Amino acid sequence: MKYYLAIDIGASSGRHILGWEEDGALRTRELYRFPNGVQSQNGHLVWDLEHLVRHVRAGLDLALETYPLESFSIDTWAVDYVLLDGSREILPCYAYRDDRTAEAVRMVHEKIPFSQLYRRTGIQFQPFNTLYQLTADQRSGRLEGACGFLMIPEYLLYKLTGVKTHEYTNATTTGLVSAETGQYDLELIEALGLPRRFFKPLQPPGAPVGRYRGVRAVLCATHDTASAVEGIPMEGNAPYISSGTWSLLGVKTPRPRTDPKSEAANYSNEGGVGYNRYQKNIMGMWLINRLKEELAPEAAFQELDEAVAHSRFEGLVDANDPAFLAPESMRAAFDRALPAPPPAPADYFRCAYRSLAAGYRTALQELEQNTGETYDRLYIVGGGAKNRFVNEETQRITGKQVIALPIEATALGNLKLQIRAAKEEPVC
Repeated sequence: MKYYLAIDIGASSGRHILGWEEDGALRTRELYRFPNGVQSQNGHLVWDLEHLVRHVRAGLDLALETYPLESFSIDTWAVDYVLLDGSREILPCYAYRDDRTAEAVRMVHEKIPFSQLYRRTGIQFQPFNTLYQLTADQRSGRLEGACGFLMIPEYLLYKLTGVKTHEYTNATTTGLVSAETGQYDLELIEALGLPRRFFKPLQPPGAPVGRYRGVRAVLCATHDTASAVEGIPMEGNAPYISSGTWSLLGVKTPRPRTDPKSEAANYSNEGGVGYNRYQKNIMGMWLINRLKEELAPEAAFQELDEAVAHSRFEGLVDANDPAFLAPESMRAAFDRALPAPPPAPADYFRCAYRSLAAGYRTALQELEQNTGETYDRLYIVGGGAKNRFVNEETQRITGKQVIALPIEATALGNLKLQIRAAKEEPVC
């Protein structure tokens, strides 16, 4: 039996998932889980790199005690990175929800208007995109002592193997990769005044990275959404939602779409495995999780769903409003966005669930208008696929058949890419 290990890390937790092929199917088993989350430090939101490295290593060591692994790989959320001076980290490692980029956004767009950025890269505007974060670092002087950077999953692979690499799917989320060539856009980088030495040739999913305790490390699609799309057992091509902290709604297309309609709808074009992911960020389960922390920290989600079923609150908010990105109080953010505060805790959750579904409907309408295609199905995967109310509401207001698959799609995609690499390339 050949075993593979997917290390899948999200904004709230990390998982080590063992995978193997048996009777023509891919079997999985969770071996290790650990918490994750942003930390507050000197008025900023940051990631605890030491915590991440320690748990990644601990879960991998635990797997190796029992299983002769063929390979392992790591995927995480996108856009965030670690600045390096040789082998030394330049800390802190800022989290994308930190608000340090406001001035950097203005500076970037003064140099290159967003419409021009979009035509070159096809990446939707988000104030936390990597190019704005790097510009904020440049403005503060943090780049002066840096020799380069690594995105979070590539940094973790480097800490295990000593090999530095830049993977294609995750790099596309930086807003610095050419939609035409699939490599870093060096003309754009120089126009922004960013150090050219930071930007190395991009490697595809499946490329070897190095070894840890004799086990081969390979690149999966290190952007977790790219791996999730690979993990969906989809018939044909249909829209998908990778539902977690964020809801990533999109569809596979043969090539990036950087036309004015796509820009106006703020659709992104991110790297896939042999295709383009034409998709849009919607705030996601972040809304629900933050409300739960404030309103019902001890309640099980089943209890919340039962309470929501009895609510008749009809208010809606714009789930993509920046006010919900990192508020001190999510309840207060809802109160400010609504004509009147909801009268009961269950009403907040009903409002959040229905607002997410409304956001999905709008994004699907934009997707169909921009691609000229009509779809009758919508796949939902990830933790959010377990939310029956959102699934039913989405099916009701979109008219699409919702196929909810509460599976570890990201880990499955990670494992599938490792297995594919093992079959296509000899293990040296």
